[in-house]
Amino acid sequence: MDLVGACRAFVSVSERGSFTVGAAAARMSQSVASRRVAALEERFGEPLFERTSRRAVLTPFGRDLLPTARQLVQAADVLLSEAEAAHRKPWRLAVPGICPTAALARLVAEAREHGVTLDLRVAPPAQRRELIHAQQVRAALLAVPADEAVWSVPLGLATARDPGVRRVYLETLRLGRGTTGPARRVWIQPEDDVPHIRDPLTRLRDALGLRPAQLVAAADLTSAAAEALGGHDLLLCSPAQAAELGLVWRPIGELALSRGFALTAAADGNPRHLRARLGEAIGRCLGADVQAVPADTRAAARDTGTATADVRPDTAGGRTTAPEIQTIRARIRPTAAEGKTT
Repeated sequence: MDLVGACRAFVSVSERGSFTVGAAAARMSQSVASRRVAALEERFGEPLFERTSRRAVLTPFGRDLLPTARQLVQAADVLLSEAEAAHRKPWRLAVPGICPTAALARLVAEAREHGVTLDLRVAPPAQRRELIHAQQVRAALLAVPADEAVWSVPLGLATARDPGVRRVYLETLRLGRGTTGPARRVWIQPEDDVPHIRDPLTRLRDALGLRPAQLVAAADLTSAAAEALGGHDLLLCSPAQAAELGLVWRPIGELALSRGFALTAAADGNPRHLRARLGEAIGRCLGADVQAVPADTRAAARDTGTATADVRPDTAGGRTTAPEIQTIRARIRPTAAEGKTT
């Protein structure tokens, strides 16, 4: 028996002294109201009304139960109202600054189709972690190592001109004897200035004998992209970002890097239903879906982690041999504890 529904019919009929009028006020048919009141009477073993042809008059038993039945109905209404308000409560979500405005707008629109209201807060990696710890947001897309990630985005190097190879090797940036002109630099944008991305690149730089100034952490994406667009420097970025900026993207020859993201909720939240409903849309927003980028860039992204037959130009008197590459990779291999952010 629907106890709340039965009590609602009982209270409405008692207040109006009529099954017809009371049922209409409770937004149910007269037959439904009659069945629900009859079910209550059967359950309690006593009649609640003295029925006449014109009026429904409470019995002494019915008068005794009416206050409690009214409290039950009112409590149920409050519960329903609170549940609806909680359902409408926005999910304040901290997101990376790498997400294009159009992608964020599509994410918000798709969330509304699933009955979820998103309130987005754009922030760099460290600030997103601080926001979730301080419970200033309900959830955050945190930068995590690849083995902890729900969404992974391949990273490579992008330039204004086609390099003419399927992979870009950082060893080609090393200045040889007699080389004139400024050294080419690799720019790291704020989203990638995290230990599990920055540290392997730093070790690779040192292992290859590049200058410290050839690996630069930019203050913002705009500045880093401008250096790549206006000169010979390279931008560490995803295929989708390169396509948006009009750059040519290639994977890094010496190592495979990727952005990892995981959805984490504050202490009072559970992100599972958010991830279940919006997982694909979040992935597209982060650039995990590379279908919208040029075909050659998609092929390069798929090629990340596979062997290639790229020809690297001679630097510093000769091309690095295969055994030397293996030695470099061993030197830049992360330790067991690396990449864990706190």
